[in-house]
Amino acid sequence: MLENCLVLVGEVVKTPKVSTSPAGIVHCQFSMDHKSIQIEAGMNRQAFVRIQVVLTGKLSQNLTRDLIAGCKIKVTGFINRHESRNGNPLLVLHAQDIELIN
Repeated sequence: MLENCLVLVGEVVKTPKVSTSPAGIVHCQFSMDHKSIQIEAGMNRQAFVRIQVVLTGKLSQNLTRDLIAGCKIKVTGFINRHESRNGNPLLVLHAQDIELIN
């Protein structure tokens, strides 16, 4: 049963940052923008979100190799709460799959 699943199409804002934890686990982070028109209560509504995307482990090396600012992608994963350095809550998309869109 999928209780926390998000699929979002958008554009990479900045080239991903890749780092390795002390345990040797590869982490990749980048931001993406999503813009669309949604129907709400029978009316058009503009939707815009900028969200941080995180990939962890071997998956991150393969999926982020071709990601550059401006490329269009489809991300499938789950959302989780992180805290910024100053303690503010952030909603982060933990990617489980990324597809490049032409």
